[in-house]
Amino acid sequence: QVQLVESGGGLVQPGGSLRLSCAASGRTLDWYAIGWFHQAPGKERELVASITSGGSTWYADSVKGRFTISRDNAKNTMYLQMNSLNPEDTAVYYCRALTYWGQGTQVTVSS
Repeated sequence: QVQLVESGGGLVQPGGSLRLSCAASGRTLDWYAIGWFHQAPGKERELVASITSGGSTWYADSVKGRFTISRDNAKNTMYLQMNSLNPEDTAVYYCRALTYWGQGTQVTVSS
């Protein structure tokens, strides 16, 4: 069993930044790919960024150049640095590892 707990969401103005964290417990995730998803109201959950165990990253076109995914295996934690946020980034953000999901953290971009 793996527990994932996200934190770091909140309200930010357009152009601002947030850093999301996802702390894992119950199993070491060193060997697994992990990802961040978001789900806006009325829309499907979609992958935003992922990182493999070897550190290779993938980003959705909508966030490329603005978001950075990273992991700290020593802390069993993954991060999503989000810069130049815009209102279209407003969503609940979830981390995922294996088949496990966190509870989500709300990100709202508004002036």
